[in-house]
Amino acid sequence: MFLTLLFPYFLGNFYRPFLAVVAGELSRDVGLDSAGLASLQATFLLAFAFTQVPVALTLDRFGPRRILILSLAAAVAGGVLLSVSTQPWHALTAMALLGAGFSPVMMAGFYVIGRVYPSHRFATLSSLLFGLGTLGDPVSGAPLTLAVSLFGWRPTIFGMACITVVSLLLIVIVLRDPPRVTAPGGKVSPLAATREIVAIRALWPIAPLMFVSYAVVAAVRGLWIAPYLAQVHHFGPYSVGLAATAMGLALALGGIFYAPINRYLGDAKVTVVSGAAVTVVAWLALGLFGVYSGTFALVLLFVVAGFGASFAILLAHARAFLPTHVLGQGVTMMNLLFFGGAGLGQWLSGRYVKASEIASVAPDLIYGRLFTAFGVVLAVALGIYLLSPRERAASPGPQ
Repeated sequence: MFLTLLFPYFLGNFYRPFLAVVAGELSRDVGLDSAGLASLQATFLLAFAFTQVPVALTLDRFGPRRILILSLAAAVAGGVLLSVSTQPWHALTAMALLGAGFSPVMMAGFYVIGRVYPSHRFATLSSLLFGLGTLGDPVSGAPLTLAVSLFGWRPTIFGMACITVVSLLLIVIVLRDPPRVTAPGGKVSPLAATREIVAIRALWPIAPLMFVSYAVVAAVRGLWIAPYLAQVHHFGPYSVGLAATAMGLALALGGIFYAPINRYLGDAKVTVVSGAAVTVVAWLALGLFGVYSGTFALVLLFVVAGFGASFAILLAHARAFLPTHVLGQGVTMMNLLFFGGAGLGQWLSGRYVKASEIASVAPDLIYGRLFTAFGVVLAVALGIYLLSPRERAASPGPQ
């Protein structure tokens, strides 16, 4: 069952940053400028984020199987539509379908892990799901570059839609829903569950870091690594593809290795603070000094990806305060913060880059200021997170 859930999550990670590689060809064929390209990627992430709302309201009630069947069918439709797009609105619609289609896959995995396994294993198994699934990210780098050069971007994207069909069929055949949990005192409405979750004060100082931590990494990996390396450090297309692959691999390995690090430290908050502090320093160094050396910039990009991959540990920290009967809705609401922040971050950064280009600002200044701003915003969120309580045992409830 784990591999069945891992497969669509792997595909979802492929689709999140793949525009960084096919941006040139797609923009030319569909008719997009830099702001339009940013809107395209933001559409995926915003659709992903907004779909978390119905997922949150239905996951505990209906279980993951039916939700994944419907959502992956939408993802297949989005992949096919993108492969034949000729107008910007075609591509925007396709990216919205893809974002909505892959929206539930990670939360379904976390939900199953939270229901089937003991709560103390949630951080480890969730980190493995996150890290192994994130290996889809580097596949959208050099391997995608090679496929596009051999077959063209349209046949390649259509082929990915066909692979998504395989994932959908596996969900239909293999996945079964965990037994439904009844809340103490009977059923709880989605609105009442939302109020119950929002009222958990321990989650409040965790929320800002959730909103920011993935957003800054996603913006660079999904949009700006290619123009930054090409315009500032004069990397060619193949080198950019390799760099995107390496950054995606760093993100995946970071997710995997956070699991043993967290077991060693024995405290999710300590783990997250340690990783986020390193990431803040790396962002600031990239913004202030990255212009001087392409090699130095690459190292820092790998650092922010690897140490910025604390997603599952941060979610495990939040999960520790969630009662079992609202687990699905709770973790999905937390995920909404991650990807809502990512969508907004890409949209805002796209507007900033466009405005800077219109003002004829030099590329090294554009991206230096952008990366410095990422470091500052992340530092503020980390400061708030320091006020959060330490992780405690999750409410046992029915498993």
